[in-house]
Amino acid sequence: MSRRLFVESFIQAWQALVTNRLRTLLSLLGVMIGIFMITAVFAVSDSLEENLKGIFSSVRSDVLFVEKMPWTFSAGYPWWKYAVRRDPTLEDAKMLAGRLPSARTIAFQTGSSTTIEKGSSSFAGARMGAVTLEYLDVMELDIAEGRFFSPREVQAGVPVVLIGREIADRLFPDGNALDQTCTVEGRTARVIGILAEEGTSIVGSGSDDLALIPVTFGQQLVNFRGVKTSILIRAMEGVDLEVLKGELIAAYRPLRRLHPREDNDFAVNEVEMLTAFIDVIFGQVEYGVWFIGVFAILIGCFSVANIMFVSVKERTPLIGVQKALGAKRSFVLAQFLTEAVALCIIGALLALFAVGLLVVSVNLLSDGMSLVFGPERFLLGLGIAVVSGIISGLAPALQAARMDPVEAMRAA
Repeated sequence: MSRRLFVESFIQAWQALVTNRLRTLLSLLGVMIGIFMITAVFAVSDSLEENLKGIFSSVRSDVLFVEKMPWTFSAGYPWWKYAVRRDPTLEDAKMLAGRLPSARTIAFQTGSSTTIEKGSSSFAGARMGAVTLEYLDVMELDIAEGRFFSPREVQAGVPVVLIGREIADRLFPDGNALDQTCTVEGRTARVIGILAEEGTSIVGSGSDDLALIPVTFGQQLVNFRGVKTSILIRAMEGVDLEVLKGELIAAYRPLRRLHPREDNDFAVNEVEMLTAFIDVIFGQVEYGVWFIGVFAILIGCFSVANIMFVSVKERTPLIGVQKALGAKRSFVLAQFLTEAVALCIIGALLALFAVGLLVVSVNLLSDGMSLVFGPERFLLGLGIAVVSGIISGLAPALQAARMDPVEAMRAA
């Protein structure tokens, strides 16, 4: 019975939409705008969040980063205290190597922005990273062609480089980059590997603009003082990161010559800190979207309620006939509630269709920007429509259910 009632009410709602197109569309405009705005902004924020978290997909979850600055600042801590800290050094990484029983691998990285050249071609703004041999075990590098550094190349500071796909395509348009040479900071280096293409996203180009060189070769090109450096420590299998962090702090403080009462002058970071921070940020964005979207939906609810009051007025004689034939209040109530929900669902489907077109258009026409519109957001839009229909249709449905059948039939 309920299924039949819903189908009949949906048909009546559709007939009302066709018969009174302008009035109905204007009334549903608020619901459509509210659902469109909420789902569209969620599509953008979901895409941005996915891209931000995707940046850290190459970083293993069991890795600690020892750096000068924390990735998230504690409340009330003066920023200048972080700024005057000393950066971790390659020597620090070497001394820590034998002092952390729970560490599987200890790597070092530093880098800067540079221009890589090949003949008359150049790639400005390349992210040059000078890393140790252990870097390959700490980071999940996807090498499409070639190989990583050999121990001899790292030890001797051999001028070799791994380049991202974007750099390779720019400098070597013929597609043959392996074993070719390019110029890095005025020095000729041989290309021994090409990183897999990640593509451009909303927040960056991944590893496509990255150039990796051995840290010993990097020492010949760049003064590590004044540039960002990091010590990367991967935990042994089964070791909790908190255990490793405790060992690290206990071992590194003496190396930094810190008094027991002094605060740490280094930061120990992990990927979960950033992902948690991202979750907090986008949680606040979601609250803002709901705050604005609810007002638009409420306006739509008033419009739909107006339609339903008009519908009750127009069908008053029919309501009287239904009650005279034995229809209960619950039947009439459910009939108009279902009709209101059906009207809102129609508006929601139009809004979701528009969002789908927007997502497809952006993904087809935009270079580097990709939007996602998951099924959970589609269901969210339909859920909002159902709730809006119940809210907007409740008062008119109660009015219809409480009508006296005799008075209703006389209204004809």
